[in-house]
Amino acid sequence: MPILQPIVNLAEMLFQKGITDVVVSPGSRSAPLTLAVARHGRLRVRVMADERAAGFVALGMAQQSGRTVAVICTSGSAVYNLAPAVVEAYFQDVPLLLLTADRPHEWLHQRDGQTIDQSGLFGTHVKRSYDLPADYTHADARWAIERSVNEAVNLSQLFPRGPVHVNVPLREPFYPNPDETFRYEQVRVVETLSASPQLSTDTWHQLQAEWERTDRKLIAVGQMPRDPELLSVLQQISDEWGVPVVGELISNLPRNGQFITRTDTFLSGITPDRAETMRPDLLLTFGGSFLTRNLKTFFRQYPSRQHWHVQPTVDRVVDPFQSLTRLIPGEPTAFLQKLFADLDYQHFLQGDDEDDSRTYLHHWQTADRQAARLVHQTISDSDSPLTDWTATQQVLDQLPTHSVLHLANSMPVRYANLCGIDERQQISVAANRGVSGIDGCLSTAVGAALATDQLVTLLIGDVAFFYDRNAFWSAPVPPNLRIVLLNNDSGHIFRMIDGPGRQPELETYFETPHGYTARNTAADAGIMYITCSTKAELASLLPDFFQPGDRATLLEITTDKRVNQSEFANYKQRLTSL
Repeated sequence: MPILQPIVNLAEMLFQKGITDVVVSPGSRSAPLTLAVARHGRLRVRVMADERAAGFVALGMAQQSGRTVAVICTSGSAVYNLAPAVVEAYFQDVPLLLLTADRPHEWLHQRDGQTIDQSGLFGTHVKRSYDLPADYTHADARWAIERSVNEAVNLSQLFPRGPVHVNVPLREPFYPNPDETFRYEQVRVVETLSASPQLSTDTWHQLQAEWERTDRKLIAVGQMPRDPELLSVLQQISDEWGVPVVGELISNLPRNGQFITRTDTFLSGITPDRAETMRPDLLLTFGGSFLTRNLKTFFRQYPSRQHWHVQPTVDRVVDPFQSLTRLIPGEPTAFLQKLFADLDYQHFLQGDDEDDSRTYLHHWQTADRQAARLVHQTISDSDSPLTDWTATQQVLDQLPTHSVLHLANSMPVRYANLCGIDERQQISVAANRGVSGIDGCLSTAVGAALATDQLVTLLIGDVAFFYDRNAFWSAPVPPNLRIVLLNNDSGHIFRMIDGPGRQPELETYFETPHGYTARNTAADAGIMYITCSTKAELASLLPDFFQPGDRATLLEITTDKRVNQSEFANYKQRLTSL
C-alpha cells in the first residue's frame, strides 16, 4: 500500500515524538490509521468502542501521565462524539492529539455516508486544527504531513497544554493485501525547545517591594495536580511569613492545620464586618478553576486592592474574581521558590526578627478550625443514618496512602471537598473541573487507572455512573480501579439547590429517578461487586475493598435521597452559628 506510506510513517512519528498511548475506536475509514498504530509494536493501543468514552479514557491517561495521548476515530458523527472530552481537555489544559479519519473533501454534500464537514469541527476548543492532504504521491504532500504532525504534537505540549486536531482525509483502498507488511520509515522529528519566561531584574525588584510593603497578603490555589515542591514552599511562606494559603481538595492542598481548606463552610453567609477583617490587600492566585461558590463570591464581593495571577503564558487574561491587576508569566512553583528565597535572604541581611503580626493569618485559621468542628459535629453522630456525605467521609478516611482519588462532578466532588484529606495520606486528587460535566467521569478514571500502577479510587454518583457505562464496554477494566458508587436513585444535587429543590416538578423533571443498581453492569464488565446500606456494613467492607487484587471492584452504597436532603439541611442550619 505505497500510497498510504505517510500514514504508516505517522505512527512512527507519534512514537518518536514521545507518544506511547493511543486510544482507538473501530471504524472502516480510519482503518489505515488503526493498522499503522496497531502493527507498530512500541505503541500501547487501547480499543474503546464508544468514541465519547474513548475521548475521556484518553483524557484520564493524559491527566495522570502528563504526556500527550492520541485518539483515533472514523469519520462522520463519530468525530462529534469526541467533543465532550475535547472541551474538558481544553479548559483543563490536558494534552490530546485527535486523529480523525475523513472522506476527501470533494465528497462533502454529495449524499455519501459518514461525511460531514470535519475541518475545524472543534472550533475554538482545540489549540489548532490541521487538515492533511488527501493525496500522498507528491513529495510536497508527504512533507506537509510530516511537518503538520510535528507541529501538532509540539503544540499539544506547549503551555498551556491542550487538545490539537489533525483531520486525515483517506481514499480507498483502506486495507492491505494479506501478503503485505508494513515498513516504518525513518521520520524527521522537529523538536520545539521550551523556554521559561523570565522577569527583568527591575520588574522582579518591583514585585518584591510591593509584596513587602503590603500588610494583608493571601495566596489562593485553584485546581492543580499534586506537587510536593509546591506544597513545601507554600508551607514555608505560611509558616514563616504568616500568609494564609487558601485552596480546595481539587487544589491538592491537604488538611494539615496550616492551609485553609474549609472556605465553603465558613464563608457561607459571612457578615460584612467579618469579611472586611478577612479581605486581603494583595491576592496571589494560580492554578485552574475554583470549586466552591462561597469562595468565588467572597473574592468578588470583597476584592483585593492588588490581585496577581501567575501562569506560564499570558496570552489570555484569567480574571474569575473580577479584580486582576497584574498577570505574571511564570511557573507557580518556581515563582514562589524564588520569591521566598530572595526575600528570606533579604530579611537575613537586614537582621529582621520575623516578628510580623500573625493577626491576619489567625483570622483565617480560626475560621477554618471553627468550620472543622462544625462539619465534624454534623457528620459524626454515631446514631445518624448512612448518607452520601457520611459515606464519603468513611471512604476518604480509609484511602490507601500514595493512591489516586478521582472525583465525579455534581455532589461527590462537593461532599469530598467538605470532608478533605489528611496530609499523611499523600493522596493525588483529580476531577474534571474544566467544564465540570458528569459525562465521562467514569471513563476518565478508567483512563487514569490504565496510566498508573497506583490504586485509583473513583467517587461517583448514580446518574454520572449510569450515563457513562460504556467506559466498561471494551474489557478488561484495569484491576487497580476501585469505584465507590453513591446510589440515591436521583440527580441528587437538584434536591440540594434551593431553586429546583422548591419546585413541585423536582422529582420528574430534574432528579430523573431510575431504579437501577450496578449489579448487572459490574457482572457484564467482569468487575467484583459489593453493596452496603449502613455505616457498620461500610466500615467492615472498606479494608478489603482497598486491598490489591486481580480485578477492579465496585462498591455500591445505597442511601435515601430524602435523608440526604434532611441531613444536609441540618448542616446549613448549623452554619448560622459560625
